Amino acid sequence: MDATLFAELQALIARHAGADGLRRPLPGLLVAAAPAPTPLTAYVTEPVLSVVAQGAKHLVLGTQDLDYQAGQYLVASVDLPVSGHVSQASAARPFLGMSLTLKPDVITALMLDTGLPRGPSAEPPGIAVSALDDGLLEPLVRLLRLLERPADLPVLAPAIEREILWRLMRGPQGAMVSQLGLADSTMAQISRAIRWIRQHHAEPFHIEDVAGQVGMSPTSFHRHFRRVTSLSPIQFQKQIRLQQARSLLLSSSQNVAAVGFAVGYDSPSQFSREYRRLFGVAPGQHRASA
Repeated sequence: MDATLFAELQALIARHAGADGLRRPLPGLLVAAAPAPTPLTAYVTEPVLSVVAQGAKHLVLGTQDLDYQAGQYLVASVDLPVSGHVSQASAARPFLGMSLTLKPDVITALMLDTGLPRGPSAEPPGIAVSALDDGLLEPLVRLLRLLERPADLPVLAPAIEREILWRLMRGPQGAMVSQLGLADSTMAQISRAIRWIRQHHAEPFHIEDVAGQVGMSPTSFHRHFRRVTSLSPIQFQKQIRLQQARSLLLSSSQNVAAVGFAVGYDSPSQFSREYRRLFGVAPGQHRASA
């Protein structure tokens, strides 16, 4: 990898991350810096390219741990309930990173324009880490350079974003990224199921019902869902419920039992037990810290 170009990526991120270390200079683009490791935080990641220029990050998805560091990038192709944090950073060498939302419509247009093959019939996983190369690094640097020429942004940024997606589609995670552009792919079916579960997270459901909605047999749906997300559909729903509960505890005046009921738990003790297992503290402690 070109050391001079990579150093420029680091300098651009440091310069544009802002005083609070987090800035969204364009829709879908985030640049971030952190002078120290951050607490583990649960959230739902969208389809995204996430690049580390300095330091390291750690993600947990179900029982899967993912670490990526300077010179590596992570691609997620579906909405996934993860816990993540900056794991390596210091005042002398702060964490530096950037992320770019992946747009299925742009990927579809690229596939149509270039005749790129549909790829293997077996679906790729929904999240993976790869090494950054010069082909991807160069357009990332050019995109960040545009932040210093605002007049050029609306004209040049879409073309550079398209180039970044093309590099991803031709890289080691190309099958995963390309699946985002296929409306009839298994990844698209699982994405629709994920959206349904997120919208109905407080409701009980049967695997057969969700599988039928996306046009899959229950057995096939369960197998592909776990392959893409590393979680069973029920485990996925539980993660979404608990993350929504945490948000309610920190932002509303509802008591713990009411929050548990609102996200789909009939048993307060089960809610407290599963909440503690995911977040490491009882829900009442998050209420106390709000």
